[in-house]
Amino acid sequence: MPKNTAQKRATTTKRSKPANALEPVSRPRRRKPSGAIAGSSGGAAESHSKAIGRALEILDLFADAETSLSLTELSAASGFPESSLFRILSTLENYRYLRRNADGSYQLAPKVLFGTLYDHAEKFRETIHPYLQQLNNRFDETVSLGFLFGDRIQVIDTIQGFQAIRAVNVLGRVLPPHCSSLAKVITAFQPPERIDRIVQVYGMPPHTENTITDRAALLDEYERIRQQGWAREREESAPGWCCCGAPIFDQLGRCISAISVATPTIRYSPETEAEIVSELLRTAHAATLAIRGSVGA
Repeated sequence: MPKNTAQKRATTTKRSKPANALEPVSRPRRRKPSGAIAGSSGGAAESHSKAIGRALEILDLFADAETSLSLTELSAASGFPESSLFRILSTLENYRYLRRNADGSYQLAPKVLFGTLYDHAEKFRETIHPYLQQLNNRFDETVSLGFLFGDRIQVIDTIQGFQAIRAVNVLGRVLPPHCSSLAKVITAFQPPERIDRIVQVYGMPPHTENTITDRAALLDEYERIRQQGWAREREESAPGWCCCGAPIFDQLGRCISAISVATPTIRYSPETEAEIVSELLRTAHAATLAIRGSVGA
């Protein structure tokens, strides 16, 4: 074969690439997390961050704007050692989820305050609803759950009775701290300065001729409530109705919620009251234990 023919074939068979041609880039395949299994529901749990989980548990201990907790109190409530807890608190403070007071205690920062309050309320509602249902089944009367939002108390859950004549409550209703059994019992267990603010915010307008409108008399009423452990409303917020309320305490011993049973006066008697109060206190105690047991769950 002639030499020039061989060179021509070699050139045809083996052409050089243009100088500006791009080589294909081989990208490394992404590795799946070692703990996750495709299509399984266990991946999320296995990739759970313990550090973030602990930080969120600490935030859950702050019930409202007034809650101020020291390092020692937080350690006792959470079960975390103070050494590791201090690092969590410092991080939360640095990112403005908590603020540190002059005495070294901690409070919720403004940017998370209202979201945390409503989250607490929803957790209380979910936990306590079965207990409201038990009371409703027991007496066939209207039962309600109140919650303290800052300086006002609102209804966050209610179940009406099925009788023709029955009390009616409304979700979201702001309760008067001087004539509602729910609001009176929650207010009674607050520190004195907060009692002043709650009463000042709502005022003491008369709803019926039985409404307490004298400040000294109202403070005496709060003292009786603290002594006996429950509150009574007898035609104070509306004529024709009576109501009894009992406090629910969280894991730090704060009363930010309460339950009540309302009944028309035509079915209310000393015997009925004694029966309702006994069951109400028992249920409130069980609900308190349930709330404390739900922390960190």
